[in-house]
Amino acid sequence: MAPVFTPLIPSQPAFEPGGVPYSPRYGDIYHAAQGAIEQARHVFLAGNGLPARWRGRERFTVCETGFGLGLTFLALWRAWRDDPQRCGRLHVVSVEAHPFAREHLAQLLAAQMPPDWRGMADQLLAQWPPLLPGLHRLDLDEGRVTLTLAFGLAERLVPQLSLGADAFFLDGFNPARNPEMWSETLMKALARLAAPDATAATWTSAGAVRRALQAAGFEVEKRPGFGGKRHMTVARFAPRFPRRHAPAPPPVFSERHAVVVGAGVAGAGVAHALALRGWRVTVLDAVAGQPPAQPGHLAAALTPLLARDDSPRARLTRAGALRAAARWTPWMDGGIVDRCGTVQQAKSDDRVAEMHAMLETLRFPADWVRPVTREQASDLAGCAMARGGVFFPGGLRVRPRLLCAALLAAPRIELRAGRVARIEACPSPGPAEGRWRVADAGGATLAEAEVLVLANAADAPRLLADSGRPGHGGVSARFFGQKRIAGQITLLPARQALAGAPRCVVAGDGYVLPPVDGWCVAGSTYVHDADRAVATEEGHAVNLERAGRLLPGLDGLLDPAMLAGWAGWRAVLPGRLPVIGEVPGAPGLWVAAGYASRGLSWSALAGDIMGAVLEGEPMPLEGDLLRMVAWR
Repeated sequence: MAPVFTPLIPSQPAFEPGGVPYSPRYGDIYHAAQGAIEQARHVFLAGNGLPARWRGRERFTVCETGFGLGLTFLALWRAWRDDPQRCGRLHVVSVEAHPFAREHLAQLLAAQMPPDWRGMADQLLAQWPPLLPGLHRLDLDEGRVTLTLAFGLAERLVPQLSLGADAFFLDGFNPARNPEMWSETLMKALARLAAPDATAATWTSAGAVRRALQAAGFEVEKRPGFGGKRHMTVARFAPRFPRRHAPAPPPVFSERHAVVVGAGVAGAGVAHALALRGWRVTVLDAVAGQPPAQPGHLAAALTPLLARDDSPRARLTRAGALRAAARWTPWMDGGIVDRCGTVQQAKSDDRVAEMHAMLETLRFPADWVRPVTREQASDLAGCAMARGGVFFPGGLRVRPRLLCAALLAAPRIELRAGRVARIEACPSPGPAEGRWRVADAGGATLAEAEVLVLANAADAPRLLADSGRPGHGGVSARFFGQKRIAGQITLLPARQALAGAPRCVVAGDGYVLPPVDGWCVAGSTYVHDADRAVATEEGHAVNLERAGRLLPGLDGLLDPAMLAGWAGWRAVLPGRLPVIGEVPGAPGLWVAAGYASRGLSWSALAGDIMGAVLEGEPMPLEGDLLRMVAWR
């Protein structure tokens, strides 16, 4: 049974008489009166043998229960920065049930941190996410430090995490006032994440906490405490019995070279994510370097789904939208990716009230989504709308071709023209053992690498089948059930037809985008069992009708016979969710395909899922959502 939705309730700043930040909800202070930074150094860093334990390692991962004010994280980050023998990358996963809004966190940090921490705090605050349930990945210090914030109840989120923790920072309010954070159930869930030789430390020496750690497989000892506390607790993971579930060890690669087949939004997203992690990436595409035969998909929109119960599909599209906005920051609001916002118009007058009631249930912050009346929607769009709905301030208008070009221009990415006809594992034993070979129709080798990613939409199943890879049964059934569905967009002349062209994305049953190069993109059609993808007068009429239902000023204004557009294919899997993962029984062979109508939603997220697995990072997505896009 799916868990009942629980809205995220933010913390509000409060202080005890002595000025220490205080939680009225738990009746406890956030840190010892003697100082959060010294407490972090004494309890959490020294208690876990840091910084010594990360020296000489490629990566080190910390799991923290209770982000609070973020001062423990900043103290850890500072210690890492100050250590010339530090590990190559530091990963931190921190669970927080009641996070602070950005403006409140900024005030609290400014009052407590040393002046020379300002640069770190500014990075943290610049990427601080909207207060939404789920995982939020922050890439700090040029990607050498990652912080994965898990917003929600620890007892629900920790079982959904995927990571190998070298150290646990067990924080939280007094066990007597917040027992769920110290329960044996939670400690066992954390132990599932423990890497070999993992350690743990906490400020409390309560007997119930020590017993919970022991029951989870930790050897426990007391040490002198901090801030008037006689003792604190440190622990080392030493399970007495074989583990049923343990983090997979990070894979080892001799070259860190990947070949990606496909240079669209799927392939570009994967290539960019791997290149950011230091991989050399060869991207093969049949038409790379050739001028486009037609204008193509001028612009598209990225808007997440909403559901009253915050369904897994809604959570998944939200994760994709958040990851895209983070990864595409270098091109934001510069003509490639524009944060213009999206009005999601209700499909009927009755539905307006239902959408507004849904937002009351979800309690999402207004900087993510808010209700709007018809008048408010019209003001936001700059033109008359048929009715109200909801407004996403972060809704994106994207120029797909320009975005792909920008992503593929990253260092360490080489784009080559090549039509892939066959893939095969290189012979073992042999000089190329452990690699995948990509060949053209004549059998000539186009590229070889330890990792091969098929990101070529509906051609991926055909390429696997033609190469004798997994067949149509078992875990591959959904992937080989992929279909191609044709669709077209229509270009509306913004000045001629839309004196008040929308300033934001207008969506509902169809969509109209703000103008690009004098054209507003309207869409889109779905044509099943089509022989070819071609823009037709009939398709333009369908798009015009839908656009007119959104913007009444368009109704009957344009002649479909006089309009231009573009048509293409969607690769659609059963369930309309992509497959993002390693092909079963074929180590090193990956697929990122079946993006359907949400290529922009999955592009950055898929890249970071693959990057996390290949680099031994904490996963950027909850386990139940990962299973939705895995091979099955």
